Amino acid sequence: MEFTPRILKAINFAARIHHRMTRKGKKDIEYITHPLGVAVILAGIDCHEEIVIAGILHDTVEESDGELSLSDLAREFGFQVAKMVEDVTEKDKSLPWDERKRLALEHIKRMEKDSMLVKSADLLYNMTDLALDLETEGDKVYDKFNAPKEKQLARFKSVIKALTDAWPDNPLLPKLREALKRITG
Repeated sequence: MEFTPRILKAINFAARIHHRMTRKGKKDIEYITHPLGVAVILAGIDCHEEIVIAGILHDTVEESDGELSLSDLAREFGFQVAKMVEDVTEKDKSLPWDERKRLALEHIKRMEKDSMLVKSADLLYNMTDLALDLETEGDKVYDKFNAPKEKQLARFKSVIKALTDAWPDNPLLPKLREALKRITG
C-alpha cells in the first residue's frame, strides 16, 4: 500500500470532521489518532486504497452529529467506501448500549470481507489502546466507558467470535486474539 492523493484527501476530510475532538477519557489525545491508527493497521496488511480510506473515514458519519451523511461520503469517496463506513456505523445512537452493540454484532455476518477488515482494525486499535491504558491506569480505565468492564470484555470476545465465524481466514484475527489476551490477563 502506498500513500496516494485520495488517502491524503481522506485524512484531511476526517481531520475536519474530528476537529477538536479527543479520545474518550483522554483530554490530551486528539481523536484523529484513532482513524489514522486504523488506517495504519489496514495498510500494514496490504489492504487496497479503498479499504484504507474507509478505515480513515470509518467514524466520520457517526461522529458528525448529523452534518455528514453516507450519501455525502459516497459523493466524495465512492460507493464502496461509503458502504464499508455504513457497515461499521451504529445506526441509532439513541438506543441503549446493549441494544446498539447487539445490532452491530448481528450485522457482522452480513458484511463483506472489506468491511470486516475495517471492523477488525477498529477493534484491534481500541483493544490495543485499552491494553496500554490498563498498564498505566489499571481497571479504573473502564470508568470512562458506557458499560462496565465485564460487559466490555464480553463484547470484545463476542465480536472476535462473530468475525471468526464469518471469515475464519481474516488476517487480523491472530492480532485480535493476542490483544484480547493482553486485556483479559
